[in-house]
Order: sequence, then structure tokens, then C-alpha cells
Amino acid sequence: MQNKINIIYENDDFMVIVKPAGLTVNRSDTAKDEQTLQDLVEDLGKIKPDASHLEFTNRGGIVHRLDKETSGVMIVAKNSESFDALQAQFKERRVEKEYIALAHGEINPEKGEINVPVGRLPWNRKRFGALAGGREAQTEYEVIKEYILGKEILSLVKLHPRTGRTHQIRVHLKFINHPIFGDPLYGGRKTSRDDRKILPRVFLHAKKISFFDPRNGEKIEFEAELTPELLETLDKLMIKKDN
Repeated sequence: MQNKINIIYENDDFMVIVKPAGLTVNRSDTAKDEQTLQDLVEDLGKIKPDASHLEFTNRGGIVHRLDKETSGVMIVAKNSESFDALQAQFKERRVEKEYIALAHGEINPEKGEINVPVGRLPWNRKRFGALAGGREAQTEYEVIKEYILGKEILSLVKLHPRTGRTHQIRVHLKFINHPIFGDPLYGGRKTSRDDRKILPRVFLHAKKISFFDPRNGEKIEFEAELTPELLETLDKLMIKKDN
């Protein structure tokens, strides 16, 4: 795929990087034969292995995950102490994240909160859904622009997930009947197939992340602008409304 990581910030304790779409984050049994973000990070030689901290070592310092087709900003710890401190911030919900998605349809109300538990579907272990017995999941959203594609309206949405469930944003937007553009798991087979003629990935991007420096406690924020292929997709659409 590639052998270079876009590092937007680095100190002795962590790096902030921009993950491209199409790159799996961690090595696993299902990603044995592909290059992962973890491989690229480890090839840099900046992660200090710690034999006494298996999770840090086994994950290559990667603190959190993004789906394979999601691009955007991520944090990588360079030592086990920072890894623990940063993971604790995620668990305590002190990390703030902002995503940008292009969703099908006109979302009404234009600003709101989706508060629906998310869990793995018992009949399809690759997919998640809004399940009564799932884990608490909360996503705030705001429509920032509306576009027209043929006879359909598409909404560009800013999202702040307050919890970090797998596929949370994708499941929540599907739950309100506005699945993400290009999403083969949650957008419907025909719809996603048509979408992917225009954009061969899911239109979901982790734009901003803020957290506290594990060494000095200072709150810091980092941003990754939309990738070229996402911007090119928006350029192909006609603007209906700009909020």
C-alpha cells in the first residue's frame, strides 16, 4: 500500500498521525497477508518495546482504532506509560473526537443526539446494530451542508461520538435512516454499489481529536483535513444548502 506515515505531531511520548483509507489498523488473523498501520508504525523504530506490557507491545503503541475504510487523525503512544495514560483518557471519555460524514437523505432535525445502544449482531458477526442488549452509545451530530446528487439529497454531517463503540457512527446514522455514502455494510447493497462508482470507500473521516498531554496535562487538539478523494467527491455534487 505505502511505506510512509503522515506524522502531524510528535514528541517523546506520542505521535499524532493521519491514517489513509484502505489501511487496517492492527495485525490480526484476518489481516495476515496485508500491510497494516501497525507494520508501518513499527517500521519507524520509534516505539519503545516493553516486555512487561503485552497490550502496548502487541498493538504497536496504537491507542485506539479507526475502521479500515475510515481516514483521519490517530494517536500512537511511543512508550507504555503514555499508552496507559492515553487509554485511560479514552475510558474516562476525556478525549474529544470530531468526524465528518456524507450521509444519504435530508436529516431532520439538523442538529441532535443519537442515544441508542450498539452491539454485534448475533446472526452476522461482522456487523453491528442498534440492539437493546448492546453497549451504551451516544453520538451528537450537526448538518453543515446539503448537496444534490441526481434526485437525492446528501447531508454533510459533523459528528461527535461520546462513546467509542465499533462502527458506532455508521450504525447510528443507519438507525436514523441516513446511512453513510459508500457504506457496504450499513448502506444497502445497491445503494452502496452505486455510491462506490463515485467514491470507492466509506465517506467517513476523523477530522479532529483533542486530549491531554500525558506528561504535562495540557489540553491539545489536532486536525486532519478531508482527504483529496473526499474533497473531489464533494466537488462533483451540487450544493443545496450551506449552514
